[in-house]
Amino acid sequence: MAEVAIGAVLSIVIGVALGAVYLASKPVATVKEIPKDAPAGAVYYIEGAHDTGKAVQAGEKLTTLAGGGSVTMTEEELNTLVGQPGKAAAPAAPVKPGEKPPPPPPAAHAVEPGPLNFRIHDGLLQIGSPVRLSLFGLDAKVIVQTRGSLVKRGNGVAYEPAVAYVGGCPLQRIPVVGPAVMKWLLVPKPVPEAIAAAWSKVADASIDGATLRLTAQ
Repeated sequence: MAEVAIGAVLSIVIGVALGAVYLASKPVATVKEIPKDAPAGAVYYIEGAHDTGKAVQAGEKLTTLAGGGSVTMTEEELNTLVGQPGKAAAPAAPVKPGEKPPPPPPAAHAVEPGPLNFRIHDGLLQIGSPVRLSLFGLDAKVIVQTRGSLVKRGNGVAYEPAVAYVGGCPLQRIPVVGPAVMKWLLVPKPVPEAIAAAWSKVADASIDGATLRLTAQ
């Protein structure tokens, strides 16, 4: 009986893992808005707005917050602070007739997060990132996206996602493992010192329309 039980559990675990890899490898369409005739189960990604003209304004607000002042920030300002996506890579050298294109360089790490992107919509904060996954036989770039809210935790504020997707795989539907994997995947690059110092001053946060309201301690 014990062997049968262990075998059943292993079969379920392997089945869930294979299903998750399959769903994660499914492409996610980046759109401006969700199509009205979107098929059931389809996953889309709407990127938050960018505006490099907000750089000075965003920097001034960050300084105000670090000094103990409260501020409101738009998604454009948030995206300016975490940095714009890098420039497109140089085009590959043309392949001569009869030659095979060279394979892509191997990933330096199993998980390579790209630049973060913020979007504020429907009272929720969306955090997304293009991530390269090289594990379990999968080597692909996928969109990791989460939507949630900011909640008080101790003397500060933490981001609490309600839904999370790796490609087309809904992590929130995988008990226990899903939330842990989501936190592991969506790991930003080392937080700049100025942002870390300012965030340490935040005592409360709320979303007001299209802005994020940050209240300092």
